[in-house]
Amino acid sequence: MSRTVAVVGGGYGGTAVAKALESVADVVLIDPRDAFVNVAASLRALVRPDWAGNMFFPFETVLSRATVLRDRAVSVDPGGVTLASGQRVEADYLVLATGSSYAYPARLNADSVEAALDDLRQTNKELASAERVLILGAGPVGLELAGEIKDAWPEKHVTIVDPAERLLPGFQPEMCDDLHRQLDELGIEVRLGTRLVGPSTTEANRAATFTATTTDGDEITADIWFRAFGLRTNSDYLVDGRLTTLTSRGQVAVTETLNVRGADAILGHVYAIGDLTDVAEEKLAAYALQHAEVVVQNITAQLRGERATVAYQPLPDPMILLPLGPRLGVGQMPTPDGLAVVPAATVAEYKGVDLFTGRFTAQFGPTAA
Repeated sequence: MSRTVAVVGGGYGGTAVAKALESVADVVLIDPRDAFVNVAASLRALVRPDWAGNMFFPFETVLSRATVLRDRAVSVDPGGVTLASGQRVEADYLVLATGSSYAYPARLNADSVEAALDDLRQTNKELASAERVLILGAGPVGLELAGEIKDAWPEKHVTIVDPAERLLPGFQPEMCDDLHRQLDELGIEVRLGTRLVGPSTTEANRAATFTATTTDGDEITADIWFRAFGLRTNSDYLVDGRLTTLTSRGQVAVTETLNVRGADAILGHVYAIGDLTDVAEEKLAAYALQHAEVVVQNITAQLRGERATVAYQPLPDPMILLPLGPRLGVGQMPTPDGLAVVPAATVAEYKGVDLFTGRFTAQFGPTAA
């Protein structure tokens, strides 16, 4: 029986799929990095570079049987994957899990643990020397970055600027009110409904004092700034249309079983998971891991000669756990009785204290620290 599974992308969903299937199939994981990266921990790693190694889980220890190819996919068709090196990986089953890109430091640029740690240490030095910090973007990333900075350096002045009129629209008003209260408690200044006039004259993530003007005429002086907006789907390797046609957002259309919708038919042996998909939900690591569970069950059934019948059901309401450092934060979680706003202590317990390090250590083994 043919049983080669090629997994493109070693993020949350892809690594979970490879780990779960390596005992029942010949798994090939394709990713340019040398480790699984728990990107939920990247902002803590920025302010605490001595802790940063905890966010990396080397593939050589995560996977005991699967083959890991440190390469990039440049094209995928129903029969396999073509890599940047020119190598071809033929596969009976394909799982596309290339996720999305975001500005550094929320997503790291380097492909090796050593280089990523060097980048974090350098940026930490730049940040440590700055008294006034400007963050462009008041979404979850910008808010979490502000919280981490204030926890590490309470004396720094942190300003967040965003053109949106409200923080976290679509979430429960009670949670948003608590968020404003905690931001005030931390001394984080939030300016909504405005943006900077013109491009910044200084480089992001580098210490250099500058003064910028906002569209409402105010001036902001800062010593360093960070970009916290601009999510982009990693689907460039699919633009040739050999596998499927991308949506207008550059995403992959999938069925309820997470099979890829090809140009002419549903591809029953090809799956997509995580941020890459057009599933109507927020792009969160938790959802990518749920996608992975569905795909593992479906491929396992197919390997036994059965049909893939497990369907993914998105949650009807958005959830979030947004830490503001290890002690504070806000959250909204589904319960049998509906949505529940959770207190800071719950956010800290489930995420803020270790940013899921313990969970992935149990699942994937030791970190690079």
